[in-house]
Amino acid sequence: MNVNEPLADASEAAEDSAPTSVVDDAETSTEAEAAVESSEERMRRLEEEGDIAADYLEELLDIADLDGDIDIDVDGDRASVEIAGADRLARLNRPKGELLDALQELARLAVQTRTGNRSRLMLDIGGFRAEHKDSLEDLAATSIAEAKESGVPVPMRPMNPFERKVVHDVAKREGLRSESDGDGKNRHVVIYPAT
Repeated sequence: MNVNEPLADASEAAEDSAPTSVVDDAETSTEAEAAVESSEERMRRLEEEGDIAADYLEELLDIADLDGDIDIDVDGDRASVEIAGADRLARLNRPKGELLDALQELARLAVQTRTGNRSRLMLDIGGFRAEHKDSLEDLAATSIAEAKESGVPVPMRPMNPFERKVVHDVAKREGLRSESDGDGKNRHVVIYPAT
């Protein structure tokens, strides 16, 4: 499978043109579609997404002469793929996870090319995302405490879609409203105090 740079650019342009001040629309529309789909169909679709992504990533690892085992799972409403035992790849991914984001987008495009449907597949490399999620939850808790104490909205640093979703989930769990604001690489979460 050939993945060209214009596809990645189109993906970035789509995210850049997303409306501002709205909780990520893709998450909401996919949840509505999932409600119509039976649980059996949903599981079959997500397993197929995981298989397609795993095949694509295995081929990519072979081309790059990198080791790694690929584990496929379904986590809630999305396929989940982890590249484990890939020490060289894990080192290349640190400290910010930019390689992970790029490989996840390529895997999603591979799935979309094969199925014709947009994928919300989640990729992890050597447990990076799980570790990163814990630190994001701590960061979100700090911003939530600040919003509660000050009574004013608290904007956070720019984040990728995964990071924003973690923050939205923490804010919701704490009973506060949060929205994504900004465009492209400046898209960030704003935590609002309770009214």
